[in-house]
Amino acid sequence: MLYIVRRASIHGVEGEQHSSCDTSASASRAASGWSATALRSFNLLGKSVSQKSVSPEQPQASEAMAQPAYTVPAFRERSEDDSTPEYQRVSANVGKGLAVIQQELHRMRMVTKAQVENIAIQNEVKDRMSRKYVSSDDMGKMPDFLVALRPHTVWEKTPVKLFCTVHGSPMPIVKWYKGGVPVDPLGAPGKYKIESKYGVHSLIISRCVVSDTAEYSAVATNQHGTATSKATIIVKRAAGAGEPCHLGLVPHLTAIHPSKLEVSLLDHFPVSFGVEGGSISLVCNMVVVPDLPNVPPLVHWYRDDKLLKAGKLAAMSVGGGAARLTLPSLAKDDEGLYTLRIFTKEGTVDHSAYLFVSDAAPTTAGAPGAPMSVKAYDVNSDFVLVAWKPPNTVNEAAITGYFVDRCESGSDTWVQCNDSPVKVCKYPVQGLKLGHSYHFRVRAVNSAGISRPSRKSDQVTAIDAAENERLQGTDEGVPSAPGQVAVSRNTKSSVFVQWDSPKHLKNLMGYYIDGRVVGSKEWFPCNHKPFKHNRFVVHGLVPGETYAFRVQAVNVFGLSEESEESSPITVEPALSTPSAPFGITMLSCDGSSMTVAWKKPKTCGGSKVNAYYVDKRDADTLAWKEVNLQGVTERICKVENLTEGTFYEFKVTAANMAGVGVPSAPSLPMKCEAWTMDTPGPAYDLSFSEVRSHSLVLLWKAPVYTGASAVSGYIVEMAKKGSKDFVAVNEEAVSHRYMQVSGLEEGQSYVFKVRAVNDSGPGKGSLVSEPVCAKALPGTQEIVAGVDGDTGDIFLSLEACEISETSQFVWSKNYSPIGECPRVSTSAKGRTGRLTFTNPDKDDLGRYSVSVTDTDGVSSSHTLTEDALNTMLELSYAIRHPVVPLKHGLNYEILEKGHVRFWLQAVKLSSAVSYRFIVNDKEVTSGEGHKISHDVASGVIQMTVESFTRANEGTYTVQITDGKAKAQSSLVLVGDVFKAALKEAEFQRKEHIRKQGPHFSEYLYFTVTEDCTVLLCCKVANVKKETSFHWYKEDDEIVPETPPNVASGACALPIPNFSRKEQGVFKAVLSDDRGKDTSAIDISGQVFDDIINALAQVAGASASDLVLQCTPEGIRLQCYMKYYTEEMKTVWKHKESKIASSEKMRIGGTSEMAWMQICDPSDKEKGSYTIEISDGVQTHSRTFDLSGQAYTDAYDEYLRLKAAAFAEKNRGRVVGGLPDVVTIMEQKSLSLTCTVWGDPTPEVTWFKNEQEVASTEHTKVMFDGGKFASLVINQVTPEDSGKYSINVRNKYGGEFVEITVSVYRHGDPIPEAKLGQAKSATPAVTPASTPVPPSKTPTPTPSKSQTPAPSVKSPTPAPSVKSPTPAPSVKSPTPAPSVKSPTPASTPASTPAPKSPTPTPKSPTPTPKSPTPTPPRGVKSPTPPRFMKSPTPPRK
Repeated sequence: MLYIVRRASIHGVEGEQHSSCDTSASASRAASGWSATALRSFNLLGKSVSQKSVSPEQPQASEAMAQPAYTVPAFRERSEDDSTPEYQRVSANVGKGLAVIQQELHRMRMVTKAQVENIAIQNEVKDRMSRKYVSSDDMGKMPDFLVALRPHTVWEKTPVKLFCTVHGSPMPIVKWYKGGVPVDPLGAPGKYKIESKYGVHSLIISRCVVSDTAEYSAVATNQHGTATSKATIIVKRAAGAGEPCHLGLVPHLTAIHPSKLEVSLLDHFPVSFGVEGGSISLVCNMVVVPDLPNVPPLVHWYRDDKLLKAGKLAAMSVGGGAARLTLPSLAKDDEGLYTLRIFTKEGTVDHSAYLFVSDAAPTTAGAPGAPMSVKAYDVNSDFVLVAWKPPNTVNEAAITGYFVDRCESGSDTWVQCNDSPVKVCKYPVQGLKLGHSYHFRVRAVNSAGISRPSRKSDQVTAIDAAENERLQGTDEGVPSAPGQVAVSRNTKSSVFVQWDSPKHLKNLMGYYIDGRVVGSKEWFPCNHKPFKHNRFVVHGLVPGETYAFRVQAVNVFGLSEESEESSPITVEPALSTPSAPFGITMLSCDGSSMTVAWKKPKTCGGSKVNAYYVDKRDADTLAWKEVNLQGVTERICKVENLTEGTFYEFKVTAANMAGVGVPSAPSLPMKCEAWTMDTPGPAYDLSFSEVRSHSLVLLWKAPVYTGASAVSGYIVEMAKKGSKDFVAVNEEAVSHRYMQVSGLEEGQSYVFKVRAVNDSGPGKGSLVSEPVCAKALPGTQEIVAGVDGDTGDIFLSLEACEISETSQFVWSKNYSPIGECPRVSTSAKGRTGRLTFTNPDKDDLGRYSVSVTDTDGVSSSHTLTEDALNTMLELSYAIRHPVVPLKHGLNYEILEKGHVRFWLQAVKLSSAVSYRFIVNDKEVTSGEGHKISHDVASGVIQMTVESFTRANEGTYTVQITDGKAKAQSSLVLVGDVFKAALKEAEFQRKEHIRKQGPHFSEYLYFTVTEDCTVLLCCKVANVKKETSFHWYKEDDEIVPETPPNVASGACALPIPNFSRKEQGVFKAVLSDDRGKDTSAIDISGQVFDDIINALAQVAGASASDLVLQCTPEGIRLQCYMKYYTEEMKTVWKHKESKIASSEKMRIGGTSEMAWMQICDPSDKEKGSYTIEISDGVQTHSRTFDLSGQAYTDAYDEYLRLKAAAFAEKNRGRVVGGLPDVVTIMEQKSLSLTCTVWGDPTPEVTWFKNEQEVASTEHTKVMFDGGKFASLVINQVTPEDSGKYSINVRNKYGGEFVEITVSVYRHGDPIPEAKLGQAKSATPAVTPASTPVPPSKTPTPTPSKSQTPAPSVKSPTPAPSVKSPTPAPSVKSPTPAPSVKSPTPASTPASTPAPKSPTPTPKSPTPTPKSPTPTPPRGVKSPTPPRFMKSPTPPRK
C-alpha cells in the first residue's frame, strides 16, 4: 500500500520533531483506533526520518504540566471522543433492517474472525488491482507485531487492558494465553473481554485479583508463520486503612461504592494564577449517571502526585454536577500540578492543570519573598531540625539569611529562635519542652528588609521517638548551574522549557525558572516553588511576544548561579497536525455519485490546511477505501463510481505542513439514491463573523442541488443551544448568502440552520451549525475608515485583537471575497490590515468586511456610505493639494547681544522646502547682518537680525513652498510695538557687554534664616581668582567677619539683630581687570516691611506661651521667641481690646522676648491677655488668663517683691574704701576707713578674728556723722595680724565686710597677698597721730552701680573681680581735697589690695554687743535683690 506512504510523506520533513515517540505513545495511538495500513505508513515514515538529528528527549509535557500540554501530533488518528465501536454507530443510525445485518456481522466477527479479515483483505486486493497499483502487501507475509504487549502493575479490583498491533498477509489470527493456558472468556463470564479492531487486538480484565498475576502472551498466526508477544501483569492490594494513598492508587471498592456511577467531565479548570494570601477555587463540571443526591461520585484531589486531605487549607466538595477544590489562604506551598481523579464504573477519569502562586507585595520595598515547605526533621525530646526551601529572587537583592520562629500549639505568640540570620535552609532548634507541641515558620532577610513569614509547619511534638524522618544529604554548598536551556513552542500563550541537570546536584530540591522579554533587562519569575523535573511549561505569556529564559538550581544552601540564557522564542502555538474535520453532509446525489462537504478543523495546528483526504466504505463493511489520492483544497468533494441503493459512510482527514491529522468521525450512513425533488438541496458550510454581545453575521454557501428551478432566496432559523425549537429569523427570503442576526442575549449560545428557497418552496435544511456564544472577543476593534495623511489615500483598516504567525486578513465586499481587484489593494503590518481604494467613487459604496484567519474569529465590517465617502474625498483632495500648516505664525524674540530673531513654525516640513523673507517689499537674503536658516525636524524657519536699529521698522513677510504646499505669514512691526522691541534689544546688548566681565547672575536679595539672621545674598558669574568683592552701606564699606568667596558663585552678608537702624542702601561691588558690576538693594519702605514680616514669620512660629513674671513695679507677661524687635507688628490685647503703651501698661521687649507690664495692678486688670504677632500673611497668637487664683498669686508675689525692694534700698551697707588685704611693717600705724550708708543710720561694729574690737589707745574705733567708720591701730605689732571685719546694719538689714591684715618685721621680705588683687591699688594708711577728720563732702546716695548685681547668688564675690576702689590718682570721695591722704608717703610698705564695695563675710560672725545681731558669716542679706527674675521658660 505504497499510496498511503506517499500521502503521509507530503510533508515528511515536518515530521522530524515527532519521530522520537516511544512504544507507549504508539500503543496509545493504536488503541485509539488506527488502521493497520495507517500504522504501517507511520512506521515507514518514522524509519525514513530516523537518521536525522532528533533529540532522544523530545519534550513530553503532558505528564508534568497537563493543561495545556505539548503532545506529539498523531498521524491520521481517530478523535478521542470516537470511542464507540463502529458497528454500534451503524446500528444506532440505520434502520431496523440494517440493525439485523449488523447483528449478523457481529456474530460472524466473534465466531469466524479470520474469515472476516480474509474477506477484507481480498476486497482490498481487488480494489487495488482495479486501480493498477502494485503493493508489496500483495505478497504473503508472516505475522509481525508493530506494537508489542506492555507489562502492567495494577491494584486489586481495577481493570487492566493489554493490547498489541499485529500485521501480516493474510491478516493473522490472534489467540491469548495466561501462563501458557488459553484464555477462555466463556469460562469466567464478565472476567475477560477479547476485542480485535483494525489490527489492534486487546485483552481486557475487568476486575483484577491477586491471582491474575501472571505472564500473558498473544500468539498471532497465519499461513506463513507465527509470532508471539509476552507481557507480565502484577496485581497488588490497595493501601490499608490509615496508610497514605498516592496518585495512581485506587481505594478498596465495595458493592455499593459510588464509583459504580458513570461520570463524564464537561468544563475543566484551566491553568490558574493566584497570589499569596488570596483564595482560589478549582472547579470541574460533570455529568453523573445516575445522578443520586445521596451517592456523589468518589473524587480525589492531588497536588504533585500527593493526595490532598480536606482541612483548613483545602476545602473539597462534590455535588450539583461539579467537583470543587477551594484553597482559602494561598501560599507558595500550594503551587503545583493539581489533578482531579473521579472513580467511575469503567475506571477513572482524570484532569490536571497547574496552579501558579506568586509572592504577595512585600511589606518593605525590595524585601524577598517568603520561604516555603517548612518541615521538621530529627525530632526528639528537646531538639528538632527545621528545614525549608528558599524563595526565588529575580530583581531583589540576594538573600543574606533566615530567621526561624516557633510557636507552641494553641498559642499565637511567635518566638524568634536565632539571634542572627542563618545562611543555609536548615536550623537546629533547641530548648524544646518534652511533650509540648510546636509549629515553626521562617522569614528571609536581605539588604532591603525581612520577608513575610512562611506558612507554618505541621504540628511537631517533642518526644523521644525511636524513629523519625531525618534530613538527607551531607554535601556542602549550592549546586552548580544547570546546563543548556532549550525552549520550544507550545500554545499561543505558553512555551515549553527544558534544560540539562547541573553537574553537581548536591541534594537538589528543584529548579526556579525566570523569563524576560527580549529587549528588557527585567527578569520575572516563572514559578514560585522549586520544580523537581527538567522540563516546565511557562504559562501566561503574551501571544506574539519574544522571550528568553534561564534556570537556577536550589538546595538547602541556596540558589545556584544562573544558567546561560536560552535562545529567544516567539510565543506561538506549536506546529502540529490539524484536528479532525467534522460535519460531513451530502449536498447532492445522482445515483452513481455523491457530493459531500464538511467543516474545516477547529484547529489548524499552526499551519494552513493545504489538503483534505476522503475515505468511504459501505455501511455493512469495515474496510475503508480512499476516494482521492491527490488532496483536495476545497471542503467539497464529488465521490463517483458508487452503487445506487447502497448506504455509504465517509470520513475526512486534513493535512498541513506538519503532516496528516486525525480522521473525522464516520458520517451517518448516506444512501446513494438520485435526488429528484423540486425543492433545493441543503445549504452548507455555515460560518460566523463579527460575533458581538447582541449580534452576529451568519454566512453560508449555496446548495449544490438547486431542484426544479433556480434558488431565489434563503430562510435562516435559529435556536438556543440545547433546544430543538427553531424559529425563523427572516420572514421573507433573502437573496444574498449572509445575514446579520441581532437581538441576541449576551453570553447565550445559539445554533442556526439555513433553508434554500426556489419556486417550489423551501428545501432541505442545512446541518445545524456549531453553537456560537454571543460574546465579543476581549479587545475587539472595529474597522476604521480614514484618509492617509501622507498620500491622501482613502482606506479601511482593522487592528486585530489577536493574531498568529500564519494569520491573513481576508477582505470581502458584501461578504464576497474581493481577491485581485484593480479598484483596491490590501496590505498588512503587524496586527493591522488595510484595504486601500485606488480611485474611489460611487461604485465602491457597500458593506466591507474582513476576517483574520487562524484566530478565534477576529472579524469586523463597515458600511461605506456616500456621505462618508464625499467627506473623505474632500480631505483626500486637501492632502493631495495641500497648504503648509503652521503651528505658529511669524513672530519675533529678542536674543542676547541685542539680536532679533524672526521665526515661524510649520507643522511639518520636507527637506525640499524653500522660502523667502521679504522686509518692506524687498527680499532679504542671508548675508552680512542677516542669518536665515530652517530646521526640518522642528519645522522652524528663522531670520536673525544682528544689528537692530530704527531702520528695521516695517512689515516682515515669509513665503514658504514645500512641494505642492504653500504658506505665507506676515508681521507688522511699527509704532509702539517697534519701540518696545528696540528698547529690549538695546538692553540685551548692554547686558551682553556687562556679562563679558565679572557680573551678578542674580542681583541682591534678602533671606531670613531660622535663627532670624537677615542675609543679603547674590550670585556671581564669570569670576576669577583676582576678582574682588566689596560690601557697602551708604557708600561706607562693610568688612564682614568672613571674607566673601566669589569662587563659590554666591556671596552673603549677614545682618544679625535686624532693626530700623539697618535701613539704607546696601551695595555689592564686583570688579577685576575686565570690568566692574554693581548690585544694590534699598532696605527701606516695602523692602524693610518685607524683611520685618519675614522675621515675624520665623519669630511668631517660635513664640512660647505667655509667662507670668512679677517685679517690684508690677506684673509682667513675657513671650520668648527666637528674635524680637519693636518694628514687628505686635499687638497686645486685654479682653479683646488693644492695649496702648502707657504709665499703667508698659510695653517693651528685648532681642529674645516681648513683654507687657501692668504697673501697680488692681482688680480691673484681671482677665485674658493676648499677644498677636503678624507677618503680613499669618497672625501668631499666644494667650494668658490673668484671673482667679493666677491673679491672686501674682498680686501677692508683687507685694512681696515691692517690700523686698524697699528694704534692699534702705538697708545698711559699706559704700566703699576698705581693701581686702593689708600688708604693713611693724611700728607703723594702720587706718581702716570706709563710708557706710543706710536709712535709718546703721550701727557699725568692728571685729578681729571674730571678736568684737573695743576702742583703746592702741586700737581706736570711730564713726563720724553716721557716714564714715574707721579703725585705727597705732604702732602695729605682729600680734595685730589677723582677720578684721566690719558689720554695718539697720532694721532693714546690713552687710559684713572682711579685711586681712599682715604685719611683718623690719628687714623681712614683704609677704605676698593671699587674695590676688590689683597691685596698683594702695590702701590709705594713716598714722595714729593723724586721725582722719570727718569729710565735708556730702554723703553720696548709693547708685544702682553700687547695688549688688541681682544675678550674683554666691555671698562671696569672686576674687578675680576688680574692685571699684579708685586708683591712687583718683580722689577719694571720703577726704576733702585739702586733707592729706590717710596713707602717708613715709609708709610705702603698706600694700593693701582693693576691695569690692559690697563684700560678703567669709567666716562666721560672732554675736555683736550691739542690739542688732550680726548675720552669720556667708549668709546673704535677708533683703532680696530688687529685680528678681523667675526661671526662663523653655523656648519653642
